[in-house]
Amino acid sequence: MPVDKNEIVEAVKFALKIAKKRKFKETVDLIVVLKDVDLKSPSSRLREIVVLPKKPNKIAKVCVVAEGDMELRAKNIEGIEVFNRQQIQELRGNKKAARKIAKRCYWVLVQAPLMGVVGGILGPALGPRGKAPTPIPPNANIEEIVERFRRSVNVRIRNQPQVMVKVGDEDMAPEDIAENIIAVINAIENKLGQGKIAKIYVKKTMGPPVQVLF
Repeated sequence: MPVDKNEIVEAVKFALKIAKKRKFKETVDLIVVLKDVDLKSPSSRLREIVVLPKKPNKIAKVCVVAEGDMELRAKNIEGIEVFNRQQIQELRGNKKAARKIAKRCYWVLVQAPLMGVVGGILGPALGPRGKAPTPIPPNANIEEIVERFRRSVNVRIRNQPQVMVKVGDEDMAPEDIAENIIAVINAIENKLGQGKIAKIYVKKTMGPPVQVLF
């Protein structure tokens, strides 16, 4: 589905203009309403990690579970939380602590050999929030991977035939937000095929939605 970038830019500008000014910085959200999608069909399942071409000013919270050299390197990365095997195992039976981690961590990157431990302990807290631990090869460049996930979003369908995802912040340039929107739309169409998008809206977190014409 060809979407004119200029139409997206104008919709973003209007959404920013009509929304009430808040005392905090709001995000800009994209809502994509789908059609002819059977939520019970495996072919209609959508869970894609999309790297946004323009990095939001407010980046996604990344948590890393690792041990050895990867743990040491991860601890040198500013702004993330790092857990080792022992710290995760100490959470066993502590559902409240696990839920707190699941709530504040948008991404949970896990050194592959630790996936079993993390899945068993944090999995029940991550699942209801539409999150899942992401395995990382033991010898991967953790610095590069964290940076990539900081600018990524989880594009998924849950209980309704629609996708809602953050695509930027209110103080980003509308043109940059538009590029991120196009990246998400392309990911949806690549997965579900052409002709599945019924409507597209953009809005500030607490503002009214504005429809993108196409």
